[in-house]
Amino acid sequence: MEATKIIRDAVIHVALLRQAVTSNPELTRAVGDIKHFQARRFAGTYFDLLHSEHYKPATLFFLEELYSEKDYSERDSQFARIAAALERIFPQQVVQTAVSLAQLHHLTEELDLAMAQSWMTNSDTPEVARYVRAWRAVGRHSDRCAQLGAVVNIGHELERLTKARGLHTTLKMMRGPAKIAGLGSLQRFLESGFDTFAAMGRGGNGTGHFLATILARESRLIDLLFEANAVACETEIMQILGQPR
Repeated sequence: MEATKIIRDAVIHVALLRQAVTSNPELTRAVGDIKHFQARRFAGTYFDLLHSEHYKPATLFFLEELYSEKDYSERDSQFARIAAALERIFPQQVVQTAVSLAQLHHLTEELDLAMAQSWMTNSDTPEVARYVRAWRAVGRHSDRCAQLGAVVNIGHELERLTKARGLHTTLKMMRGPAKIAGLGSLQRFLESGFDTFAAMGRGGNGTGHFLATILARESRLIDLLFEANAVACETEIMQILGQPR
């Protein structure tokens, strides 16, 4: 029941955040701008991995499922409807991944909304400088580190799922029950993550290297955004985005 409560609480908070956004068109645009900027930044930071035959699928999975501007309303509504049934339908290893995903989504939406509120106050500022100012205005260094930790942890959980005997077969057998229970979106996420990490793991220490790279680069970016002077910070982010200085 603890997993049920955690997921329900996260979904409720995300729904409240979303209501606050959709009731304000300017704020809706600002949140969209923040998410779009962050997706571009992620793609720039991992340009090499996105162009690597071995790491491209995992990088795309992270970009599309954890760092994108995609609307996760469908997955959220599924979580809300069947939180209590989740522990009965899915194996325990999968339930923990769903809990981690719900918690990460809650924290991400909260931080993005705070960023968007600051973003709106600097409408005459160039995009990169505007983002840096919003980041520093929001602060919450410990939450940024927790957000990164949650992303990497989900990667490790997906890696562990690939090593659970018979789980892949179980996941496939659950397609029908998951669809009937209204869990199709979550099922697709789990199968995609399983297949992606299983394939990457067949290349030696591919998964470990991938997640270590994410942790190192994102940690460095967090330090940069909090500690570097504004000009140096903006210059590096423009380079990441492929923009001229």
